[in-house]
Amino acid sequence: MSNISKAFEHGKAFIAFITCGDPDLETTAAAVRAAAANGADLIELGIPFSDPTAEGPVIQGANLRALKGGITTDKIFAFVKEIRRDVKIPMVFMTYANVVFSYGSERFISACREIGIDGLILPDLPFEEKEEFLPLCHKYGVDLASLIAPTSENRIAMIAKEAEGFVYVVSSLGVTGMRDEIKTDLVSIVNVIREYTDLPCAIGFGISTPEQAKKMADISDGAIVGSAIIKLLEQYGRNAPEHIGRYVKSMKDAIR
Repeated sequence: MSNISKAFEHGKAFIAFITCGDPDLETTAAAVRAAAANGADLIELGIPFSDPTAEGPVIQGANLRALKGGITTDKIFAFVKEIRRDVKIPMVFMTYANVVFSYGSERFISACREIGIDGLILPDLPFEEKEEFLPLCHKYGVDLASLIAPTSENRIAMIAKEAEGFVYVVSSLGVTGMRDEIKTDLVSIVNVIREYTDLPCAIGFGISTPEQAKKMADISDGAIVGSAIIKLLEQYGRNAPEHIGRYVKSMKDAIR
């Protein structure tokens, strides 16, 4: 059984996204620990990329700051290995296919296994092209998580049937970022997913308030939040982790 399933064993899961290296890896480590200590059930670690097509301005900014600060994939691997000594909750990488490809797919995915990364989310990898990475993910026991978007429509069943780890349900069209309201008919999407897989599904993109998190967790098995956390990093820099801890606690309390 996938280690990711542990994130969903204690009721609704709160999933926190943090960009590695923004503003530096020491702050990232403190932010991850603060999130885990305050109820995050799974952490998505973003590996910065120069052209993050799924991201809105907040996470794009974090990518640029991290890259300007000299972040590299090797530094991120060393950092994860270090925090894995005490952070035991499931962790996945969220990045882009080109990051994995240019590093060397087997080298990247085998390193994930070695450092304790449980899964991989590649928002720019079409379902039809996942064979590029899937055999290596199976070889090294790393889940390749699938994304299902409002535009997936007649592909939802096909994607859900072959999903691994958990299903990432994209709440709205467009890029990541905070939204005042989410208008997509997510109940119908989640109902179709549940017809074809027993895997948990969590909703992300646009969630920033405890009320939104509760609404999304009521529909699905959990809520994923990125931009609102990155905004705290942007605002408070190296002092952000304590603010992130408080924020994560408020979100987790809302979905319990």
